[in-house]
Amino acid sequence: MTFEQIIQEVKKGNIAPIYFLQGEEPYFIDKIAETVQKHALTDEERGFNELIMYGKDTDTTYLVHIARQFPMGAQRQLIIVREAQNLSKIETLEHYFKTPQPSTVLVISYKNKKLDKRTKTYTTLSKQSQAIFFDSKKLYDNQMEQWILKYIKECGLTIENRATALLIDYLGTELEKVVQTIEKLKVALGPEKKQITVDDVMKNVGIHKEFNPFELQTAITNKDILKANRIVKALASSKDFALPVITAIFFNYFSKLLLYIYHTDKNNTADVAIKLNINPYFVSDYKKGYQNYKGRKVTDIISLLREYDMKSKGFGNVSTSQGDLLKELVFKILH
Repeated sequence: MTFEQIIQEVKKGNIAPIYFLQGEEPYFIDKIAETVQKHALTDEERGFNELIMYGKDTDTTYLVHIARQFPMGAQRQLIIVREAQNLSKIETLEHYFKTPQPSTVLVISYKNKKLDKRTKTYTTLSKQSQAIFFDSKKLYDNQMEQWILKYIKECGLTIENRATALLIDYLGTELEKVVQTIEKLKVALGPEKKQITVDDVMKNVGIHKEFNPFELQTAITNKDILKANRIVKALASSKDFALPVITAIFFNYFSKLLLYIYHTDKNNTADVAIKLNINPYFVSDYKKGYQNYKGRKVTDIISLLREYDMKSKGFGNVSTSQGDLLKELVFKILH
């Protein structure tokens, strides 16, 4: 079952005896566990029938013992095991997985890890029809835009195209950060305003309106040396400045610019957007880059970005500050 299907079934009251939630994306795991917790019991039933445990402090033999017990004055009992990746002897649960207690809902949050597919525990779970065995995968960069737009729509809001790109470039694919930022924006907008703008994102994420990596990228795209140098000077003196963030943003742009340069039908905006996996609104940014940079130069820039990203992390660099590295990098890109 997909994440959306699991959430939908739980809200309908179709709650399974076992939820084993594993994988790299904690947001989906937490959301499923939270939804099950909300719908499995009434408020009156929670006092005697809800138990929250933590993997590091939980003995699996005791967990099985508790799971076999019957609820008190309710249809079911709920046991949530958080941080279950820290459970010792998880294989002890295999026998319980074979024959779960129908009146128990056992939710196991196994974050940032996966069960070994070669184990009996995995085989038993994957074959158990009464278990929801969910693998929580991180979203790829090219999936983030649609996910953000869907989430914002569910919040009753809309967002400017460039504001969406700003969220993605600045926050990456960490859904928890993205959700927290959108919820923060929702509060900041108030009840009247319904559209998130670039200014809203910059203000609430803490991005300077003029001196930020995105304005620097635009200046470099336009080969505006004066503006680029002014932004570099401001960024290099900022306490919040981090070169890896900038190299990641630039790498995303120039790698797509390279695809655009060798794309045969540059005048077909829709086709270019599909090829580059971008919103059609941003195709003009690549047209401008194409006017100022040729294929060989873009290839050299991509190599520079890799080099300076490594230097910013201490590889091949002992004493040069990140600010000075940024100055060097931008100078080499523009000249």
